[in-house]
Amino acid sequence: MESTNRVAEIGQFLSSRRAKITPEHVGLPVYDAAKRRVPGLRRQEVATLAGLSVDYYTQIERGKVNGVSESVLDAIARALELDDAERSHLFDLHRSALSSPQRVRSRRTKAVRPMVQRLLDGYTGPAFVRNARHDLVAANQLAYVFYSPLYPDQLHPDPSKAVNFVRFCFLDPRAHEFYPDWDQMADGAVNLLRTDAGRDPYDRGISDLVGELSTRSEEFRVRWAKHNVRLHYTGTKTLHHPVVGEITIGYETMPLPADPGLVLTLYSVEPGSPSADAMTLLANWAATTLTATAADHPALTTGE
Repeated sequence: MESTNRVAEIGQFLSSRRAKITPEHVGLPVYDAAKRRVPGLRRQEVATLAGLSVDYYTQIERGKVNGVSESVLDAIARALELDDAERSHLFDLHRSALSSPQRVRSRRTKAVRPMVQRLLDGYTGPAFVRNARHDLVAANQLAYVFYSPLYPDQLHPDPSKAVNFVRFCFLDPRAHEFYPDWDQMADGAVNLLRTDAGRDPYDRGISDLVGELSTRSEEFRVRWAKHNVRLHYTGTKTLHHPVVGEITIGYETMPLPADPGLVLTLYSVEPGSPSADAMTLLANWAATTLTATAADHPALTTGE
């Protein structure tokens, strides 16, 4: 993102948040409902709730944030009832707008450190590492097979072929079968990508991916325009694997502080559940599938 785009992001984000809140919700009187031209709060109403002058808030929404303190951002966040993800995103946008212009970086997707790969291989469930662009960077054998639908040959996933979770979700027809609740997964994918984009606006990989998907997918473009963000630490999801059928799986996600931009995800199924049986079957299938793939590609290791 260029500097002008980074400044515009603040206004677009704040405007999208106030559009979601009605005056009635925050206890403000409405005397001229028929004349209101905005779906949510007016700028004046946000300013009142935040204890700011209308002119000052208007300047902030227009991207003029020099001299805006964290206490002012906190007041705006409270007025707009921002959740933790939204508040963090606002602060990321503010920090980005104030930073000196930087050269756009093209981060290469490379293998993780050997220690990280050993952690992945030692975990009994699917485990993988992604980057801020949502490329699958590294995984253990079970994770590669778990996400085999992302690969061109899903019966023989090739770890040497880079795959991207968001691109698969929006550009591969198989995603609708793999994700039974595709709309929810699509929302989450876009919201996470926008969160990561706010943290690092100079990552060319992210901006190129957003540009590609905005051009090729209306579903992505509509969701991106909503400016929704999300924190992604723990939860459950249900997927339909082409080999073993439906699996409901829990996840824990955590950043790798020594490797900025990389995120580790661990999956686990409920012991004794049908999903546990399906995962056992998948693990047995994985033992033969990637073994055959490695035989076809002797130079490959699962960490590449």
